[in-house]
Amino acid sequence: MLYLVCTPIGNLKDITYRAVEVLQSVSLILAEDTRHSAILCAEYGITAPMISYQKFNEKRKCDEVIARLSGGEEIALITDAGTPCISDPGAVLVRSAIEAGVPYTVVGSGCAFVSAAVLSGFDLRTLAFGGFLPEKNSAREKFLQGFSAFSGCMAFYVSPHSLERDLACFAAAFGARRAVLVREISKKFEECVRFTLGQMPQFTEKGEYVLVIEAQEKENERNALTVQAHVASYMREGFDKKEAVKRTAADRGVAKSEIYKEALDL
Repeated sequence: MLYLVCTPIGNLKDITYRAVEVLQSVSLILAEDTRHSAILCAEYGITAPMISYQKFNEKRKCDEVIARLSGGEEIALITDAGTPCISDPGAVLVRSAIEAGVPYTVVGSGCAFVSAAVLSGFDLRTLAFGGFLPEKNSAREKFLQGFSAFSGCMAFYVSPHSLERDLACFAAAFGARRAVLVREISKKFEECVRFTLGQMPQFTEKGEYVLVIEAQEKENERNALTVQAHVASYMREGFDKKEAVKRTAADRGVAKSEIYKEALDL
């Protein structure tokens, strides 16, 4: 399990009991600044090993962390203050955890839409919150028009009883963007239901959901190139062939083996 632990933004006593328990029990703490986090750990008698994990090394260390998680370790990620992934390191690790099937959760947040946004694994460099949609159809349409020019990630509260109607409104307003329905945040049956707007996902009609909609994707200009030219463009930037193939596969949404066959003679 990967724990994304929220830490106090000021007063050290603004931390939850569960956050302290998690930090006391994990085998490793990933900290944005180990010297800064050592103060919090000393305050609560937290003695778990701690290593640096920040924006300058998160891509390099991510594979090692995922390997340890896949091996059964429990690891916590904390930032200097606040919530991981919200203008802080963590997004790369969450996306890798999703791809690897490693369970993860947020600990200590007091805001549902912020927790849901982190759990979504989406790019959160820009994030807008819309709350619940208005009841009347005309008001809903006008309300969502206010978000039409916003291309970043969005979060809304939705009731399971009106979910089908709500999702139809979101699909009409934003098109076929990827989305996640998040419920039971921090509880035993916490779940993230991933789907594309325009589809009707299977969901449990209980509790309230947060709908997180992914930022609008911009077409990667390299995808217009041939596969060989695509790989070569990364190699010209200094990446070795293996990394260039990996990046090209990610850009095109295909398996690395397919790209490698096309790039054998490069």
